[in-house]
Amino acid sequence: MTHQELKSTLILASVYGLRMFGMFILLPIFAVYASNLSNAPTATQIGLALGIYGLTQALLQIPFGVASDFFGRKPMIYLGLFLLVIGSLIAGASDQIEYIMLGRAIQGSGAISAVLTAYLSDLTSPAQRTKSMAIVGASIGLTFLLSLILAPVLNHKIGVPGIFMMIALLSLMAMFIVRFFLPELTIKPKSRLINKVAFENILLRFDLQQLNFGIFALHACQIAMFMIVPFYLINQGGIELSAHWKIYFPILMISFVIIFPIIIFTEKFKKTKTTFLLSIGILILAQFLFIFISQDLLGVLLALTVFFIGFNFLEATLPSLVSKIAPDYEKGLALGVYNTSQSFGIFVGGIVGGLLNKFYGYDATFIFCIGILVAWFLLSLKMQVPKMKS
Repeated sequence: MTHQELKSTLILASVYGLRMFGMFILLPIFAVYASNLSNAPTATQIGLALGIYGLTQALLQIPFGVASDFFGRKPMIYLGLFLLVIGSLIAGASDQIEYIMLGRAIQGSGAISAVLTAYLSDLTSPAQRTKSMAIVGASIGLTFLLSLILAPVLNHKIGVPGIFMMIALLSLMAMFIVRFFLPELTIKPKSRLINKVAFENILLRFDLQQLNFGIFALHACQIAMFMIVPFYLINQGGIELSAHWKIYFPILMISFVIIFPIIIFTEKFKKTKTTFLLSIGILILAQFLFIFISQDLLGVLLALTVFFIGFNFLEATLPSLVSKIAPDYEKGLALGVYNTSQSFGIFVGGIVGGLLNKFYGYDATFIFCIGILVAWFLLSLKMQVPKMKS
């Protein structure tokens, strides 16, 4: 990679990580925090407040992606970060679940994930694009790691309202970095030709839809599970919320140590499909472990470790695969659809997780996860590994 490619990749990966930080930072603490609010919200309301971020993301990813093809990447990034600031301030200023929902909805409406990924593709050569996307995937994994570690500590120091205010401040900093450290980009005229044919071309491609369903399933399971995991650590392990980072940190480090050799093996021997299917199988195994052996802390730790091995590998692999097959001049649109699927998974995971927990108990959530993961596995049996575009 050239110096400029590496610089641009690191900056865009950090902004992408900030967007995910707005979601991840609340996963280990929000359900516990919200259950203690003065108006005693239901599990369904808590799930909606957690997942509505994904709903507004899902509704606006494609419009943001298409708009970035037409108006340019930077203006849409500024708009998305501004909405993240406004939503964070609203959510942080209230202890009423309804206003927190509103703030989370506005946070999510700054749907710039597709814009950032398209910008990254614009600034890197095809030969280096997989590496760039892998760095973005790694930044997501690192953001998730830092969120799980920092969330309980920050919750103890400044509380959830303070965390929302911190997200607003970080978003303003991100706007400054994008303005002064990312190169300006002139969109090629051909990239403006977004029409009905382009939409059909993207939406009817089976190879893209396999990956879109995959990111939907991955994040639906993640959100649904973290409606439960913090309570498991408190109830089964007797671990206070402020100390949960001591659990997440070693588990995530173990998962990263394990997946690096898998990634090297995959690239060296071209076993993408094999390791891809194996990772989905690992996620399914984790759900069964949660159902059958999570009655004590050791079982919860084992299930979490297995889950993160599969999750982190797939989180890094999926955007790389999309980058190889998304049409060059419809990349904003293609990645908008991809990120819409991811965001819709966040919403469905929060809503379904909350409803299942309320009416049928925790195991029902894990059965839901098994169902969509099995569907993903079966769909991926026909997966064709894309070749690198020249």
